Amino acid sequence: MKVILLKDVKETGRAHEAAEVKDGYALNYLIPKKLAVAATPTAMKEAELRRKQVADRAAVDSALLVQNISVLADARIVIKVKANEKGHLYDAVGEPEIVKAVREQARIDIPEDAIRLEKPLKELGTFDIPIATADTFGKFSITIEAEA
Repeated sequence: MKVILLKDVKETGRAHEAAEVKDGYALNYLIPKKLAVAATPTAMKEAELRRKQVADRAAVDSALLVQNISVLADARIVIKVKANEKGHLYDAVGEPEIVKAVREQARIDIPEDAIRLEKPLKELGTFDIPIATADTFGKFSITIEAEA
């Protein structure tokens, strides 16, 4: 049976694509869980329109992220946290804290999943923060200081 996927389905396909699946899988799993609809001519046209909208949105988001990365490269982002005398943080700084600081200090909205930290930051100092999406890469610096 041919279906149009409404969401990404592991080992079946990506959202808004047509997929050929077994009748039982479509009728008993995909369609009842609202993961897919039957591939009618109307559904095919709607899926094509949604694919174009998603691609256009991704292009706009990518261009905006490139612009934001260039602005962030010149910005000074400071995060103040509690630390001991040796410069070790009591609580690690991760993606949510970095996104919050960027939004408050630089007034730039970046997606949390675009930040690619290997591990949370646990010391005072200046760090390069990598940003990456499907086709956009960059980095910016943050400074972690102890609260007074």
